[in-house]
Amino acid sequence: MVLIVRWILFTLAIIFVAWLVPGINVDNFQSAMLITVIMALINIFIRPLIVFITLPINILTLGLFTLVINALLFMLAGYVAPGVEIDGFLAAFLGSVVLAFLGLIINMVTIPGED
Repeated sequence: MVLIVRWILFTLAIIFVAWLVPGINVDNFQSAMLITVIMALINIFIRPLIVFITLPINILTLGLFTLVINALLFMLAGYVAPGVEIDGFLAAFLGSVVLAFLGLIINMVTIPGED
């Protein structure tokens, strides 16, 4: 049940990011749900490999290169998902930063902590 709630909350977060950041367009709720699934799959299978390969650059930049990786993977998800358009790197960068912040809030709300 928690997984479905998180999926819907992340979908709403993507719709909010599309509303907030110029250059990101999501056609409908189904497109937002699909890009949520695509981003989850990218974060599970592709992101760890890319972070490992770029580890030296990430160490030199004190972790700030992770923001670039997140933006590029967000652009990839937007390219793969039908009904989603991301108009450039700056839009993807701003969208990924806002989405990461919203994801932090969603994780704090939905993942039960230790009491």
